[in-house]
Amino acid sequence: MNFDLSEEQEQLKDTVERYLSEQYGFEKYRELIASKDGWDRGNWAGLAEIGVLGINVPEQHGGLGFGPLETLTVMGACGRNLVLEPLLSSAVIATELLKAYSGNPAAAGLLSDMAIGKRIAVLAHFELDSRFETRWVTARAEARGTGFVLNAHKAVVMHAPAADEFLISARSAGSAQSESGVSLFRVPAGTRGLTLDAYPTIDGQRAADLYLKDVEVPASQLLGEQALGCIEAALDVGIAALCAESVGVMQALTEATVQYVQTRQQFGQPIGKFQALQHRIADMLIQLEQARSMSYLAALRCKDGDITLRRKSLAAAKTVVGQASRFIGQQAVQLHGGMGMTDELIVSHWFKRLTASELMFGDSDTHLQRFAALSRGD
Repeated sequence: MNFDLSEEQEQLKDTVERYLSEQYGFEKYRELIASKDGWDRGNWAGLAEIGVLGINVPEQHGGLGFGPLETLTVMGACGRNLVLEPLLSSAVIATELLKAYSGNPAAAGLLSDMAIGKRIAVLAHFELDSRFETRWVTARAEARGTGFVLNAHKAVVMHAPAADEFLISARSAGSAQSESGVSLFRVPAGTRGLTLDAYPTIDGQRAADLYLKDVEVPASQLLGEQALGCIEAALDVGIAALCAESVGVMQALTEATVQYVQTRQQFGQPIGKFQALQHRIADMLIQLEQARSMSYLAALRCKDGDITLRRKSLAAAKTVVGQASRFIGQQAVQLHGGMGMTDELIVSHWFKRLTASELMFGDSDTHLQRFAALSRGD
């Protein structure tokens, strides 16, 4: 199979890499991560201007109409540069979910605004005790009058403090793990009864727990009923994008480590000449290439109509990429010595991003168990 990028994909990759290299250096990143918001609306506008925010938005809604392979190329570059803006949450996951409801005016208008960076939307689905089980939904949606009343607690909603809109899943029927009965609502930030408990994650990105207490939602903001399948499909696309981002971080970490051992002197020669360290670098490269291959598999399979095959492929990819992230991150820090753990060196920030990504949507052990269960036909 040919994994070379097309001319259009190469142009997209070069445009994004050039923009990030000019506008998103390490010092800029450190400035943003220490700021109140933890990201920059100017960068968001810049990403919109070069088309990044519209990659997954259909052309009829003002986007580029691309898909997972183009997303893979963009997320790799964003991982290397530790982009803090809500690309994964809004431009990938929320956009993919809204596409499933693009016939609904409430979704279509939001998609058009998101393509040009005018509005940010994020999915609020996982709950405190769900343990990354997508079917576990205890949030309640009660029909009342001409609309609905929502009561929920959504946990660790990535980039929630930056969001203008929330796509909130809530159960109108069935028990906590029922496959049916889950609806999806569009709820603007600032809606009465909606509160956020915001905090930084381990890598400095922003997240929040959402609390909805008797939040009144008009019927026009119901995006769809029986929404669980569409939510899971959007999250699968998000997992593939997250794998691609992690590979970008691992590539940068490996290159930085190779450069360091080639220049760091010990006993009158570069430490890269020591055979033991050469073996460790070789192991890092092997892990990187395995992870890259699995990220390609995730991108190719993340929209497969065969749900079992799709979820098995993504579980396998998330497992391998997560294991490689841990190995490469630990080796990079150790080979850099004590300075590898300091905030002044980008190595530590890459490592923290990999650590956070490995946990997002379920860690390697969770996905390994999921792969085993799907293989057994459970």
